[in-house]
Amino acid sequence: MRILIDTNIFIYREDYNIIPENLQKLLKILNRLKTELLIHPKSIEEIHRDLNEDRKKVVLSKINTYASLELPPDPNKDANFLGVVGHSLKPNDYVDNAILYAVYKDAVDFLITEDRDIYNKAAKLNIKDRVLSIEDALSTFEKNFHTKGVVHPPALKVQVVHNLKVNDPFFDSLKEEYGKSKFETWFTDISREGRKCWVHFREDDTIGALLIYKDENEPVDSIPPLPKKKRLKLSTFKVTHLGYKIGELFIKLSVKYAIKNNLAEIYLTHFTKPEDDLVDLITEYGFNKVAYKITNNKKEDIYLKELQPDREKLSSLRPMEVAKNFWPNFYDGAKISKFIVPIQPKYHERLFIEYKGRQTKLPEHLGEFIIEGNTIKKAYICHSRITKMSTGDILLFYRSQDKELTSLGVVEKVYSGLRDKDKIARLVGKRTVYSIGEIEKMAKKPTMVILFTWHFHLPTPLKFDELKRMNVLKGAPRSIVQISHDQYLKIKTNGGVDERFTVN
Repeated sequence: MRILIDTNIFIYREDYNIIPENLQKLLKILNRLKTELLIHPKSIEEIHRDLNEDRKKVVLSKINTYASLELPPDPNKDANFLGVVGHSLKPNDYVDNAILYAVYKDAVDFLITEDRDIYNKAAKLNIKDRVLSIEDALSTFEKNFHTKGVVHPPALKVQVVHNLKVNDPFFDSLKEEYGKSKFETWFTDISREGRKCWVHFREDDTIGALLIYKDENEPVDSIPPLPKKKRLKLSTFKVTHLGYKIGELFIKLSVKYAIKNNLAEIYLTHFTKPEDDLVDLITEYGFNKVAYKITNNKKEDIYLKELQPDREKLSSLRPMEVAKNFWPNFYDGAKISKFIVPIQPKYHERLFIEYKGRQTKLPEHLGEFIIEGNTIKKAYICHSRITKMSTGDILLFYRSQDKELTSLGVVEKVYSGLRDKDKIARLVGKRTVYSIGEIEKMAKKPTMVILFTWHFHLPTPLKFDELKRMNVLKGAPRSIVQISHDQYLKIKTNGGVDERFTVN
């Protein structure tokens, strides 16, 4: 892409003054997009007319670092152009016309300028979308490379690959699979392109878990080939620091990242083994083997997850099949029940670690994971006597002391009337906020265990007063409360539930 920069932009950048913050951001973006920044020869002539001798010397000493627009088209030979913008009566007018004519004749793709007269002329020529102010250019080009991050636990770091050590023992198995030389060449290549990753470092500073990712918008060379589409590629997905549900955390972060950045699919390549923990994990959340390629004379499978599958296809499935096979999509039609579930803030903060506004604790910054917060599949334990809850039903979590409805999950299984602490502990595993001692105390009364998948937090949490005004609640819930489908629809609308991921 070729972009012409006007004299005023060049002087902003190259004189003694501090560069405005928005221009700094724009120049970084243009650099990363590998655009060609050009100066019009007439702009150099304009600099020679600058009465500020000191500034002129500085600017002219630097202008040779820029490419000059070669053989620019001459506006004086185009009567139609001059009929629209007018003949130039002053030297500055002639420079403006010459610069604008380069855009008009498609010698460059865009012009960046802060000159209002040039904007007005561009509008008359119907090329105003290609003549941009700094702010216009920032909003135009930022979306081409800017990505939106997601909340992650402090024990997991956002890094760039060039800050990782290629000789870390973590990479030994990958070197075996791909070949040491090929792996190290690939590692160098992605380091130079600034590839990002989520990484967990052990106490000895070696890697314990790593997910390298990349936004793509191109075909995938495979058998069969995958057509061009906006996708998130998971280049490396590996966990050796086991027992902390980091794999589920990686899937959760990948899906949230893809949604925020409008990516339609997520995929990874993998040498599938007979008993493969990674395949078991990713297929649990909707990754399917769709293609393969040959790498080092070995078959490397491609697993792909669609974030918004065909809605007609989803509508033919049972509610739990939607939630299980196409997470985070879920069924929320009238044939399943909906429940409001009260939860104390101290437990909410452990179960939903990515909830906005949550304050992280010191142990998390020292490398500790909250396991039940990492999970997608979670467990809720209570003494509720409700009997109508079943697989596929919707849970809406209500922070009791803060009095607000915050989060949405889908029931996987329900167990009622339990009094055996060991059985309860086996059912909930590491997915509950409760310790073994707390479970033992709870088991003295008939106990309900709800296994569920977390799907979304409400973009707009709903306070008790609003829920009361909407006739969803009459009083603050102290136990699980069933609500009607119509009441749920009010929550869905006012809470901002993303309907791209609902099936009904």
